[in-house]
Amino acid sequence: MSANVSELIYDWNRIYAQSMIPAGRVLLNDESLRDGLQSPSVRDPSIEEKIEILHLMEAIGINMLDIGLPGAGPRAQTHCEALAREIGRAKLKIKPNCAARTHQNDIRPVAEIVEATGVPVEAATFIGSSPIRRYTEDWTDDFLLRTTENAVKYAVGLGLDVMYVTEDTTRCDRETIKRLYSTAISCGAKAIVICDTTGHATPMGVVALMHFVIDEVVRPSGEKIRVEWHGHCDRGLAVANSLAALVAGAEVVHATAIGIGERVGNTQMDQMLVNLKLMAIEPWASQDLTKLKEYCDAVSKATGVPIPKNYPVVGDDAFRTGTGVHAAAVIKAYRKKDDMLADSIYSGVPAHFFGMEQVIEIGPMSGKSNVQYWLEKHEIPVTDELVDRIFQRAKESDRMLTDEEIMETVTAANGVKAELAS
Repeated sequence: MSANVSELIYDWNRIYAQSMIPAGRVLLNDESLRDGLQSPSVRDPSIEEKIEILHLMEAIGINMLDIGLPGAGPRAQTHCEALAREIGRAKLKIKPNCAARTHQNDIRPVAEIVEATGVPVEAATFIGSSPIRRYTEDWTDDFLLRTTENAVKYAVGLGLDVMYVTEDTTRCDRETIKRLYSTAISCGAKAIVICDTTGHATPMGVVALMHFVIDEVVRPSGEKIRVEWHGHCDRGLAVANSLAALVAGAEVVHATAIGIGERVGNTQMDQMLVNLKLMAIEPWASQDLTKLKEYCDAVSKATGVPIPKNYPVVGDDAFRTGTGVHAAAVIKAYRKKDDMLADSIYSGVPAHFFGMEQVIEIGPMSGKSNVQYWLEKHEIPVTDELVDRIFQRAKESDRMLTDEEIMETVTAANGVKAELAS
């Protein structure tokens, strides 16, 4: 009989849980194939690789996708058009958008993609906003307002929906934020994106900024405006900031697979999905995320960015242990025929929610229960002599034993060559 694991965990997260539930819908916009590719270490994937990733985004329920910046050149234009065409061909639910600087040479290619494919593509027009950026660029307030007005009106005139983005919003003064967003909305923008371009913000700073934008810009406009959050991870706070933005009124969070992006990267899409599911926030609470690792692996392979072994959930070590005390507890849970118990006894994330399982290995910090369980798992008869031999080898090692090393010991103990079942 399985235990009710929720009754065996005193969950302090629930004390203020209601204050962490977003008031409105929660959507995710994937920036892996645009903002994520601004990392100096990535390789720009092929069209075929991008289409594979696109379908994995669809499989895990991601709502929106930045398919690229077509104004960057012929390669970018071709890739953006191919992705839009695939969305239409396969009748995918994911909604595409294209990044565009606030001038006609970037906006026009977005309209050309729509015309060529018949697939609606939102124009995500962006411009710098903070005092430090304005000083560096010698931009005046009038220049920013005039550029914003001209770009949004031009895009709307081409029949495009407009997502207006201010870079470095988290270091921008109140008056400029108010004037820029108000201008964009009055010119026809249907969505605004608040950006933590340099990873400067803290969660409480995000809440303050979100409340200001909603109370001083969105509500007074009288328009139905989609408010979005775009964060970076320079201070290691990207996921926390994104959750704070949702609680404070954002409907959409931008993120990338395994957090790829400029400098130390963007908000991690996979970690957002994990937390939204575990926080029981719909629709993510009921979303099938068993392809999450496949999605992350595909982006890692296509971009050449390795996933650290200790990376949450999808890293090689996320559900792997060789420590005697920890492994013994997991094994006892498995012997009770209770996967949820095994997933929860030494992990804050149930592995099976994401298509994975706890892995028990044998190393210098292991106990004999690790050895016994490993042998049983691989359908090898357990004897005291065999357990002792493997255990002794593990204690003499400075790392986890490989499967091949364990099988060498099995062969030596039994006098017959042993092989792992395929």
